[in-house]
Amino acid sequence: MRITTLNCNGLRSAREKGFFDWLAEERPDVLCLQETRLSDELSENPAFHPEGYHCYFLNARKKGYSGVALFSRVEPDRVIEGDDWETMSTEGRYLEARFGKLSVVSLYIPSGSSGPERQAVKFDFLDRFKEVLLSMRRSRRQYILCGDLNIAHTVGDIKNWRSNQKNSGFLPEERAWMDWLFGEAGFVDAFRIVNQETDQYTWWSNRGRAREKNVGWRIDYQVVTPGLKNSIVSAGIYKERRYSDHAPLTMAYDVKLVRSAAARAVRKAP
Repeated sequence: MRITTLNCNGLRSAREKGFFDWLAEERPDVLCLQETRLSDELSENPAFHPEGYHCYFLNARKKGYSGVALFSRVEPDRVIEGDDWETMSTEGRYLEARFGKLSVVSLYIPSGSSGPERQAVKFDFLDRFKEVLLSMRRSRRQYILCGDLNIAHTVGDIKNWRSNQKNSGFLPEERAWMDWLFGEAGFVDAFRIVNQETDQYTWWSNRGRAREKNVGWRIDYQVVTPGLKNSIVSAGIYKERRYSDHAPLTMAYDVKLVRSAAARAVRKAP
């Protein structure tokens, strides 16, 4: 099973740059997208439903803002949109597809880079999301959380770490949250299981030829429950063509993506 995640910085823009052509070549089993910036009306347009995929969108209420999507070659048993708290539901930040006992989630954690008010929103999201994560760990399901977490975890995940210690995305409180996620909470940074190298970034500023110089941040993740740790096969960051200020992260797992027997039976029923 191959899963790709990408903050597309506007799905219309990514599509115009040829992203769907790349998708047709790569054909991951699941694609998780963040910052789609689509309206409900536009997300129903067939132009955003690539052939061979079941496509699901959770759009923000604010026009041209945030939003997540999940495309799957296998029809999920169930799709869960957001949660009952405002930042999660109205800003389009969580979309979960269930396949048997496996869940794949497209997740977009808020950025706090625009100022103190949004940083407060980010901290609130991180605090509330802890309970969601603990609930996942208490369940009997396996989870793969894919998306832009807007945090570089360690000094090995950001080029200029010394000068960014007071900037959103690398604040001590944010990094401590990641320590908790991969420590006490028991989740696994899937990429680091198969790739321990430095300079492995998924986002670059549009300023100062940062991408060309590889002055970047690793803020896009695939986070898995510990039962999937030994199923991680490979990881790759695609940089040859540019569809966004982020790069697609694709990971392979020794797991078969299937619908539950109950879901298949319902579909076959007259």
